[in-house]
Amino acid sequence: MGFGSYDESEQQEVDADFDDDDAVQSSENDHHGEIEFENGASSDELLDRLQEIKDDG
Repeated sequence: MGFGSYDESEQQEVDADFDDDDAVQSSENDHHGEIEFENGASSDELLDRLQEIKDDG
């Protein structure tokens, strides 16, 4: 068999009959809190620093 050929004998049967109990419950990892971050720098200071970083690159 050459590269890229399709051979049905290589295919496997997959049992796709899943119960809801088997599924991942994404709501288990929901976050219901708050987060605050204060870096102490003004927007102008941050923009100046960003420009310096861009100029160095």
